Amino acid sequence: MKKLESFPYNHVLVLGLAKSGTAAAHLLLDSGVTVRINDKNAVESSEEIQQLKEKGADIITGGHPLSVLDDIDLLVKNPGIPYENPVVEESVKRKLPVVTEVELAGHLHNGPLIAVTGSNGKTTTTTLIHEMIKADHQPVSIAGNIGKVSCEVARSTTDEETMVVELSSFQLLGTENFRPDISVLLNLYEAHLDYHGTLENYHEAKVKIMENQTEADTLVFNADDEKINAYTSRTKAKLVAFSTKQQVEGAWSDGEWVYFYDETIMKVREIVLVGEQNLQNILAAIAAVKVNGVSNKAIQKVLRTFSGVEHRLQFVTEKNGRSFYNDSKATNILATSYALRSFKQPVILLAGGLDRGTTFESLIPYLGSVKGMVLFGETADLLEETGRQAGIDKIIKVNGMHEAVEKANEMSQQGDVILLSPACASWDQYRTFEERGNMFIDAVHKLN
Repeated sequence: MKKLESFPYNHVLVLGLAKSGTAAAHLLLDSGVTVRINDKNAVESSEEIQQLKEKGADIITGGHPLSVLDDIDLLVKNPGIPYENPVVEESVKRKLPVVTEVELAGHLHNGPLIAVTGSNGKTTTTTLIHEMIKADHQPVSIAGNIGKVSCEVARSTTDEETMVVELSSFQLLGTENFRPDISVLLNLYEAHLDYHGTLENYHEAKVKIMENQTEADTLVFNADDEKINAYTSRTKAKLVAFSTKQQVEGAWSDGEWVYFYDETIMKVREIVLVGEQNLQNILAAIAAVKVNGVSNKAIQKVLRTFSGVEHRLQFVTEKNGRSFYNDSKATNILATSYALRSFKQPVILLAGGLDRGTTFESLIPYLGSVKGMVLFGETADLLEETGRQAGIDKIIKVNGMHEAVEKANEMSQQGDVILLSPACASWDQYRTFEERGNMFIDAVHKLN
C-alpha cells in the first residue's frame, strides 16, 4: 500500500469520519503524519475508532471545540460538512488550508488521472469511461463520488494504471493542487444552493476541476452548454469538445452516427443506452478515452452491451409488453425532463418526493408523451396540478412504491413505458434514492 511522499503537512485535523474521513485518517497515519480527528457523533467504543487510536490518532467526539485546531497546519474535512461549521470557519480565519480527501488522492496517484464532474450524468459517464478502458485491456480503477473513496483506491494503483474519478462540487471545492490529466465537464445547472449559497459559487466549485491543468492536459467539455463555454477560456488545457447538436473538434453525433473528429465510431441505433442525456454522456466518455488511447473496438463493445448504471434510467425488464425503467436518481426536474425525452412510446410516469418549495411548471413541455401519472410523497398534490395543466386525465395518488407500480401497471397497455423518474429527492419517504429505486425494482418483479 502506497504512502504519501513529500507531503508538505505534519499536523492534520480530519473533520468528520464516515467513509472519506476514515480513509483519509488511515492514509495520513500510515504516512507518518500526526493526526487529530474530530467527529461529533462518533462512538468512542466503536471498532473503527479503536483502530484509529491504535495507530496513534488523537480523537475528539461529542462536539466541535475550536481547540481541535491547536497546532494544526491542514484541515481535511468530510465533503458533506458545510463551510458554516465553526471549525471550518475558524480554519479559514486562521488561513489554514481546507481540503477534502480528493486532494490526498492527487498527491498519491502517479498514473493517468481522469476526473469527471457536472450537474447530471457523472456516474454514468465515469462508469462508461472505466468500462471502455477495461475493455481495451488497460489497467484501470474507479473511485470518487461513485462510492469508492479516492485516496483509498489510489493507495493500490500502479504508475501505469488509469484512475477514473467522479467528483461532486462538495469534493472539488476542497481541492488546491489537484490536477487531472483529463478533466470532463458535462453540464452546469442549478443545484446544491443550500450548500454553496449562490449559483456562481456552485459553478466556481465545479470548474475547479480544470483550474490546475496545463498545456499537457485535456479538458473534455460540453460545447452545447453556454455556461461551460464561458469558462473554457480559464484553462490552459487542450480543449476537446462533445456535442449532440453540431460537428465539433471532438466527439459528436448527427443523430444517426457517432464520430470522433472525422472518424466514424458506430451507429447510434447500436447503442443500448437510450436518451439524449445518455448520448451526451456517451460522447463525453468517447472523447475522454480516445484521448487516453482506447480502441474503437473496445468502445463499440461497451456501448453495445452496457444497459446503464443502477437507478439512472436503468432498464429493469419487459413484462406483459410493458417496459419498466428505474430513474430513481432523477431528484430534480431537469433529470426527469431528460428521462421523458428519451421515449417516443406512451409513458406512465411515477413521480413525487421531498417538497423543497419547488414548483413543477417547467416540466409541462416534457409531459407530451405521458398518458398517466402515479404520484406519491410530499409533492404529490403539486405534481397533480402540473399534470392537470398539461392535459393529463389519468392521475392517481398513492402511499407507497408497491402500490404505485401496481396502479401504473393497471393504467398501462402493451407498448407503454412505465418510468420511475421522481423529479424530487427521496428523503420524505426513503433514506436514499437507491432504497426508493430498489423498492421499485422489487415491486416490478412481483407483478404477475
